[in-house]
Amino acid sequence: MPEWLEAGFWGLLAGSALLIGAAVGFFARVPRRTTASVMAFGAGVLLSAVSFELIDEAHEQGGLRPVVIGAAIGALAYTGANVLLARHGARHRKRSGDEQPSEREQPGSGTAIAVGALLDGVPESVVIGASLLACGPVSLVTVIAVFLSNVPEGLSSAAGMRQAGRTRRYVFGLWTAIALISGAAALAGYTLLGGAPPEVLATITALAAGAILAMITDTMVPEAFADAHLLVGLITVLGFLVAFALSHA
Repeated sequence: MPEWLEAGFWGLLAGSALLIGAAVGFFARVPRRTTASVMAFGAGVLLSAVSFELIDEAHEQGGLRPVVIGAAIGALAYTGANVLLARHGARHRKRSGDEQPSEREQPGSGTAIAVGALLDGVPESVVIGASLLACGPVSLVTVIAVFLSNVPEGLSSAAGMRQAGRTRRYVFGLWTAIALISGAAALAGYTLLGGAPPEVLATITALAAGAILAMITDTMVPEAFADAHLLVGLITVLGFLVAFALSHA
């Protein structure tokens, strides 16, 4: 398989977990504590991937300066875009309860939620494609981490969409589109960055890491602790350790 096509395949595979989670969240009545626990596990997995796969890899490629610059730009860009989307109804796009507004309550919120889902998913996919450039074979740990974190993201968000009265066509049309765009973003991460200097690759990787870290703390952690129980912190650490073990297997 050509490497550019392989990049798209891995991005699509990781993005398809959103559909799996959405199906569970939309059709099953998952207790909110269970959703919070699954989201906590996914947050721990991504935190480990950001630390030991993305930031560490970027530092090895380009040193400290590209890491700091890239991560700061990624976090600033994500936060700025997220603030704008929040004003249009996408603030609680990953919440499983009744926090999401309906289209009747806030016109345009559906579009904002869709754009927000793209904002959350694209950086993850770009680094999957870029990992083929950085270290030959795709980073399976990154793919697994994104896949494992996408399941609770899709689950929680789809449950919230159902609560807000959004249709089955909207929910699954959205997550199907995001999964396809994830594949395209991974392909773009490979093709557009091919031949780039190590410092540029390091900056892009760190930029994605900064955006992902901002996303974790802004959207996943609040959902994980929305119905906090004493085991949520332990579950987050468990997810972190699972991903850490995979990166050192």
